[in-house]
Amino acid sequence: MGEEIAISLKNISKSYKRYARPVDRLKEILLPGKSHAQEFWALNNINLDIPKGETLGIIGQNGSGKSTLLQIIAGTLTPTIGEVSVHGRVSALLELGSGFNPEFTGKQNVFFNGQILGLSRAEIEAKFDKIASFAEIGDFMEQPVKTYSSGMFVRLAFSVAINVNPEILIVDESLAVGDGIFVHRCMAKIRDFQDSGGTILFVSHDVGSVSRLCSKAIWINQGILVDTGQPAEVCKHYQAWVHEEVNKRTSINLDSNKNENIAANEEEIDLTKITIKESNPFTKKPYMAFYGFERFGTGRAEIEHISVLDSQGKPIQLVYPGDVLKIRITTFRHDKVRKPNVGIALLDRLRTVLSGWSTELLDKNFASYWLSKSEIGRATVDFEFIWPHLAGGNYALDIAFGDGTHENLEMLDWIQNAIVIQAAVNDLVEGVFQVSGRKIRLYEESLCTQ
Repeated sequence: MGEEIAISLKNISKSYKRYARPVDRLKEILLPGKSHAQEFWALNNINLDIPKGETLGIIGQNGSGKSTLLQIIAGTLTPTIGEVSVHGRVSALLELGSGFNPEFTGKQNVFFNGQILGLSRAEIEAKFDKIASFAEIGDFMEQPVKTYSSGMFVRLAFSVAINVNPEILIVDESLAVGDGIFVHRCMAKIRDFQDSGGTILFVSHDVGSVSRLCSKAIWINQGILVDTGQPAEVCKHYQAWVHEEVNKRTSINLDSNKNENIAANEEEIDLTKITIKESNPFTKKPYMAFYGFERFGTGRAEIEHISVLDSQGKPIQLVYPGDVLKIRITTFRHDKVRKPNVGIALLDRLRTVLSGWSTELLDKNFASYWLSKSEIGRATVDFEFIWPHLAGGNYALDIAFGDGTHENLEMLDWIQNAIVIQAAVNDLVEGVFQVSGRKIRLYEESLCTQ
């Protein structure tokens, strides 16, 4: 017997008309038969089946079509083309305050929304105390919603959405405006809803939350379903694409010849397919190392070698809490790097970022010291830190090499899951991430000819 489907989308497309001038809309009304509008497709041929009990993460940039898709599923929009089948009561937490009448009090909106969702007045009255208690907005429950802060808005909206016995819960980034304690309570409620067999559609820009919370993920870009699969993998592909786009748009004051080289070596990104780059886009030659790894960057410099060492500089296979680790990263610059910035991100198996360091954050003078040695060639840097008290298992390091500061960075080379660390558990040692001794140091510097 197959899975029971909660939501089925067949060939879903949604178009809107866009007018260059308001008068064009009037011309179309007064002179029917001729269109004065440009057609914009917010969604294009989306096919998706969501089984009951699944938590589906939806990621993508602003304007990619995520909210349009959720509104079609929630029934507040109709598709231009395609069929939607939804089996079960849907409770949606979409745009902040959507579905609330600003002139009504919080209590009136609770009853209003409950009745829209199909509950009788008696059912809402039975749930009201629970809704009010979870929202924790006190006397504001009797005040018009237009007087609420954004945080109070989302407290009440989520409390209504989760407490009306939905079978399908839609959450569209609204929780981002809640305070830390309330967000934790919401996540606990969402976990309870998952355990009870509920279906969730979860939209977020936080790929860590998507990886931790969801059983499946999709990536939508420009109205197209680009990727679908395990959340960690989909999030990796999305992050790689985002950084490719950042590199395209980042303007660093390069000389004209360098700009010509980069323009000649830029590759168009096919939104329907993400591939592992096996050759350097700058040199047009195979990468010097980490062949076949998922990586992205302009390639004007690349990461050549990574080592995990103990405090004595010896390779280490298994780490315990309290161990001092050195991450030794060797880079090779094919071109001048004006503001070298090397970084590390430590991630768990769901690709949740646990901590990270960069030369820019740890030592503002590091870049100038590096450049005083040489401008092109090989350089190695050590990061030293204390391994914390974490669950045993595998942890991955993403290693990145950029040109510029955090606010204006050209990504030269970023390797995902560049190295895996096997961690053991020692209950007698506890600690937090901290950098020990000299934060970072230039291990060696040498020019290299090829």
